[in-house]
Amino acid sequence: MELRPRGYEKIVRLVEKGVNIPNPLTLDIGPEVDVDRISGNGVTIFPGCRLYGATTVISSGVTLGAEGPVTVDSCRLGPEVQLKGGYFSKSVFLEKAAMGLGAHVREGTLLEEQANGAHCVGLKQTILFPFVTLGSLINFCDCLMAGGTSRSDHSEVGSSYIHFNFTPDGDKTTPSLFGDVPRGVMLDQPPIFLGGQGGTVGPVRTGFGTVMAAGSVLRGDVEEDGMLVVPGTPRGIRRPVVPNTYKQLRRVLARNLTYLASLVALEQWYRQVRRPFFEAQDLGPLVYEGALDALASARAERAKRLMLTLGKVTPDDDSRAQLRERAADLVAVFDTPELPDGAGFHEAFRAFARQSPAGYVGTVQALPPEVSRSGVRWLQEIVDHLCGRAASLVPSSGLFPAA
Repeated sequence: MELRPRGYEKIVRLVEKGVNIPNPLTLDIGPEVDVDRISGNGVTIFPGCRLYGATTVISSGVTLGAEGPVTVDSCRLGPEVQLKGGYFSKSVFLEKAAMGLGAHVREGTLLEEQANGAHCVGLKQTILFPFVTLGSLINFCDCLMAGGTSRSDHSEVGSSYIHFNFTPDGDKTTPSLFGDVPRGVMLDQPPIFLGGQGGTVGPVRTGFGTVMAAGSVLRGDVEEDGMLVVPGTPRGIRRPVVPNTYKQLRRVLARNLTYLASLVALEQWYRQVRRPFFEAQDLGPLVYEGALDALASARAERAKRLMLTLGKVTPDDDSRAQLRERAADLVAVFDTPELPDGAGFHEAFRAFARQSPAGYVGTVQALPPEVSRSGVRWLQEIVDHLCGRAASLVPSSGLFPAA
């Protein structure tokens, strides 16, 4: 009796399209996979791989399973992505992004151009801007990282690093910004370095050019750029646990609202700046849709986690009572369509892009300084506008006093 793998007819069609499948008998393709969303140009799928999900997209030049079996479930892969081994679900990888053996990447994750990780990296609700590099044995969930100008000048997370994203009270209101969106998208900022065998207790913010010493744990913000940080050892404590005190509630709330505002700004960057570059790629519009879905997932996750935490806050003073009462209104601010439009920047950007033969990365990096600064102002206005609106709903909390 002839043995055929599941999805045999689809495997035959992929081979006919030109996909390189060294051992077709080991490939498993789910019945929901649409082979028209898989390019036949330069794609290689090594033995032991599994493809699932009706939304899965595999663009030209993608390589799956070079170091071990790969499971791809409902992911969108841009050109020349390399997923060398592991499990990837509801995530998006843009041009030349790569992950090594043993990766475990889940929903809400977006790796932009040339972002990459070595072996045994865990990601969920993670956004990495171009060139960001993760070492091995890393758990880096619920955060956004920017910085760097190329594959030889990139933000880096050292091996065995952890972004601590779950509190003893069971909360995940812990998203951290390493760098920021308005300046980060211009791909001209100094890289951030998080030394290996260390960690960050979210939520925090760091400036560009931050250097964290290896073997240390960051527990607070680094607002300035270009700072070397060697945290001291915390003072020893032994005392009864008092759940749900939220002693740093104002800071936690501010960091979550800033993160939400940053996600809105990044979405506007995709919609108003990045879209034409996707349209120029084969299957690019489908990858673009996936990127927007990932950003929507990130916003929904942050809103959900913030609502859950505020629902646990004891309303023992006017400020906390107001937060409980206005929680839904706070998160609704980030669904607003009323945003600064940045018309001057868009006009200048489009005029420059029409003359640029480069793709997205090359075009952005070649922008005249005045155009880049105009784009930063536009995105920062979005962040400040949304944070200011949120703060106005809960004046007794004293959020964003400069807004």
